[in-house]
Amino acid sequence: MKTYYIYFLTNITKRVLYIGVTNNLKRRLLEHELDARTTKRHFTGKYNTFYLVYWEKYKYIDKALFRENELKGWSRKKRKYL
Repeated sequence: MKTYYIYFLTNITKRVLYIGVTNNLKRRLLEHELDARTTKRHFTGKYNTFYLVYWEKYKYIDKALFRENELKGWSRKKRKYL
C-alpha cells in the first residue's frame, strides 16, 4: 500500500509558499532542491522554494488531493497557523 503526502515548502525569506502532493516525500524534496540549485525550470526552482515547513500523511490519494485543494483555497494567513 502506498503512502501519500501533502507538503508545504518555502524559501529562506519565507515569502513564497508552495503546496504539493507526492507518494515519495524524500525524493520529491530532492527534486525541488536540485531544480533550485541548477536549472530553475519550475516554480520551486525559480523561487528557491525547497525548505519543508509542514507535511501530512495519507493512505489514499483521493484524500490527499482533496486536502491539497482545501489548503490551496485557504488564505496565506490561515495556512500560517497549521
